[in-house]
Amino acid sequence: MRPSLRSLVLALCLCPALAAAHDYRAGSIAIDHPFARATLPGAAVGGAYMALRNDGTTADRLVAASTPAAERVEFHSMTMQGDVMRMTPIKAGIELPPGETVSVRPGGLHLMLVGLKAPLAQGTRVPMTLDFASGARVEVELAVEAPNAGAGSAGAEHEHGAHGEAGESR
Repeated sequence: MRPSLRSLVLALCLCPALAAAHDYRAGSIAIDHPFARATLPGAAVGGAYMALRNDGTTADRLVAASTPAAERVEFHSMTMQGDVMRMTPIKAGIELPPGETVSVRPGGLHLMLVGLKAPLAQGTRVPMTLDFASGARVEVELAVEAPNAGAGSAGAEHEHGAHGEAGESR
């Protein structure tokens, strides 16, 4: 095998391993591709996104998130009400039903990074801690991607909902 072809084959074999390197687990919860969108200088807020898959047999809930990059992290849901897009805070966390994937994505359920301490620069990584009702805690890294990243992202069809304070499905 020629050296250039050998390098290509090796790179292709490593691709799945590299892709998996950005996935995390917290007990029965798989956290797939956590990312944030790059922000402009002076932006006070940013968004964080990921897919949360509950491989367990009991429900869990993402109850808190934190990052040194922002003063706080809030859970929000965006929905259309007529011709108006509304963003609603979710105080009770993000429900993770057993055997389902919840897509935390732009234009829907998302994590809002409030009080950014610096712009989120494309190509960097931002640490974030995720806390679950089960007691599981996991440190992830948000890959900061292009400002329009995640538009039409895979997994969007798997959004099964989140429950707010009153337990209504979003």
